[in-house]
Amino acid sequence: MSATASARITSAVLSVPAAAPAEAAAHYAARLAFEADVSDVHADLASGAPGVVVVDTRSDAAWDQGHIPGALHIPTARITGLAPQLIDPALTVVTYCWGPGCNGATRAALAFARLGYQVKEMLGGFEYWAREGFAYDCATGTEQRPVDDLTAPRSGISCAC
Repeated sequence: MSATASARITSAVLSVPAAAPAEAAAHYAARLAFEADVSDVHADLASGAPGVVVVDTRSDAAWDQGHIPGALHIPTARITGLAPQLIDPALTVVTYCWGPGCNGATRAALAFARLGYQVKEMLGGFEYWAREGFAYDCATGTEQRPVDDLTAPRSGISCAC
């Protein structure tokens, strides 16, 4: 491609300029203060790391279909009434719902925050828990799906991101 032709090409990515590095750092630090990913939640639950409680915010039928082992089940509509009885306010609550196409975990996180809890939303929800090959409990016992190699390494080892 000639220098003249490349000079006429405009970047879709750069049609809105990237933020200054300090602004970008503040933005990404803030996102991490509000979000956790499935692998980090799994690592904390597997190690028994203190200070975190995972809450499934879906319906009874969804809970029975499959849920993260060790999670509490508090449907979003019941958070205001049940959370103060069930969850120590010193813990950080991690909410999850179905998956990235659902904002139920966001609504639940808002409800917990309004009650004064520190809270994070688990990105990917139950969908990505199952797709990354982590075991889950359901009404009939424990199940596990093969790793979806579009979401995690086939070997099941950490992607180390």
